[in-house]
Parts: sequence; C-alpha cells; structure tokens
Amino acid sequence: MTTDVVRIRRKSLETFCQQVFQHHGLSEDDARIAAAVLVAADARGIPSHGVARLHRYVNGLRTGLVLPDAPVEVVVDTPSSIVLDAHGAMGAPVGVRAMECVIDKARSNGAAFGCVRDSNHFGIAGYYAMMAPPEDMLGIAMTNTAALSVPTFGRQVMFGTNPLAFAAPADKERAFVLDMSTSVVTRGKIEVYDRLGRELPVGWAVDKTGRPARDPRSLLDDMFDRVGGGILPLGGMGEDLGGHKGYGLAVMIDVLCAVLCGAPFGSAVADARTSSGRVSHFFGAIRIDTFRDPSEFRRDVDRMLADLRECPRAEGAERVYYAGQKEFEHERECLLRGVLLLRQTYDRICATGEECGLAAPPTLTTGAVSD
Repeated sequence: MTTDVVRIRRKSLETFCQQVFQHHGLSEDDARIAAAVLVAADARGIPSHGVARLHRYVNGLRTGLVLPDAPVEVVVDTPSSIVLDAHGAMGAPVGVRAMECVIDKARSNGAAFGCVRDSNHFGIAGYYAMMAPPEDMLGIAMTNTAALSVPTFGRQVMFGTNPLAFAAPADKERAFVLDMSTSVVTRGKIEVYDRLGRELPVGWAVDKTGRPARDPRSLLDDMFDRVGGGILPLGGMGEDLGGHKGYGLAVMIDVLCAVLCGAPFGSAVADARTSSGRVSHFFGAIRIDTFRDPSEFRRDVDRMLADLRECPRAEGAERVYYAGQKEFEHERECLLRGVLLLRQTYDRICATGEECGLAAPPTLTTGAVSD
C-alpha cells in the first residue's frame, strides 16, 4: 500500500504551529514551546502525537477547555518536590516549566519530583524526560489520560493509555529513551488507522462485547460514549501474555500523576468530542553523581547499548534496536530531508492555518512511501 506524503522543514513547521497558537491567545513563549513539543513528535516518528493533533488543540482553545492565559499556581513547594495547579493551561508549556523546576531542585538536592494537576495533553512524554540527560541526570515523565483502556477481563474503559518515559545519558551512543504507553497502542494510533481506512489488528482493542475490535471508527465512538469497548493494556487480552502487567502499570501512573496531587483519576477523566480532557502529569530528575561518577555511568550505558545493538538477530530481522534509537535516526533523517507528514494531515493543518489567515508551510518534496 502507498500513502501520499509531503516533507516540510522542521523550523517552518514549528513556526507555522506557533503562529496558529498565538492567533488563539497563547503568549509567544508558550506558543513556541507548544509548537516545538508538537513537531518533535513527528520529527521522532510518532505521528499519532504530532501536528495531526493541532486541530484538537485549537478546538480546546476555542471552547475554553484549554485556557491560553491560565495562572499556574504553586500548591506545594519543598526542596525536593513541587505541585502545580495548571488551572486548564496548555499542557506543553506548563510541562516544560515543571520539568525545568524539577531539574533545578535536583541540582541542589540530588533528586526531585513534581506533579501538575488540571493540565491538558502535553504531547510525547519523552520530550520532558530527555531534558534531564544533558544535565547528567536521569529523567522521568508520565501523564494520565482520558479513560481509554479496559482492565484485564473487563470491557469498559477505566483508565488511560497512561504513557511513561525514562531517559538516561550515554557517551558515544545516543541516550536511552524509553517512551511508551501502558496500553497496546495509543488512541492516536487508532485515529491514524481510521484516517487511513484500515482495519485494526486483532489484539489492539476490544469492542463493547469484549471481543476483538476491528473497526477503528466504531471503537473511537464507543469509547467516547462509554458504551463499552476500549484499548487493551500492554500485553493484550487476559493474563497469558502479561496483560495484567500493563494494567498494573497504568494504574500506578494514575497514582503518581493524579492521586498523589489530588487530581481526577481513572474513569473520572474524560474527553470532549473535539478536545482532550483535563489531565495530570508527574516528572522526576535524579542526579547521577549522587550514585557514581557520571562519566563512568555514561561509559557503562554505552557498553550496555552497544551490547544490545550487537545482539544476534532473529531470523528475518534486519537489526536489533534499543529504546530511542529508531526515533533518533528518524529525527536525523528529518533534519536532512524535512519532517514527513501524511498529505491528509498536511491538508488539515493548512485548513486550520487558513482559518487564522496564515499561509501554508512550504513543502520540500511530495511523493509516496510504501508501508
């Protein structure tokens, strides 16, 4: 199957998204951060969290679910922790500032952690975790989401896809960056299949009867209407392949992101039809030199990652990867050739920009890729 695509210079795409956000009331600085986080997802090969979500963010700003000038309140502030109430602010800017605060506290205290409540979708969790390795720190980022996943042996959504990210610096290798949902897939991936008109693979989700879901549009509607059906936890259906482990991880993230700071959790978190619901985040930073010399740590991470890369390949496989490696390679290609977008996604963001009186971001090439 082939899919029409376009490529756009990363800076051009960021500038376009920033202008859209500023048009809808974000400050120049907040709009710049929000655009950078959004485009980073596409640049790293995660289109489910990229500019395809621009229209959803704009709808949130238009309807008041996302507040462009919300006053972010400091609720708790200790030497090693912070709790912020975003009061409905845009997720990415408040997320970046919370992670910056956590890193700053960790410089003085060895480790620090923070929660942000009453926030909005913050993009890829890996963006925040990756802020720590340049400081010789380990980075952690998590968020809960609207209830989209079913518990093991259940058929009603009870918790979110609840992603987590962890980043550790290396020396000559790229950083180890684990950025994953605790469900088999994210809703964004279901939306990609809906846009492409594809059936869902068996094992991704269940319908309202608890049987494998194949129609992405029906599943998306049923999850929103809470009539049954949802995405399976990491590991899939039942316990035989470890679905109960993904289920447990998702609930753990709800505890850290929401219960810990007094925010809504589980099935109480819901989306509007055209925008994401209010969510909460958790961030952490751990200074490596409180355990050992950072340069020695980086060298050992190099050895670990090289060993993983050089693991004997399974028959028919091309390579063995470590977490983050594919994304770094995709990002390098985008730097050279431009960020890859589906033509359908490009047309939609252009329509969003046109509503703001903005010219479409110029494309570099058009063509087709096999997938």
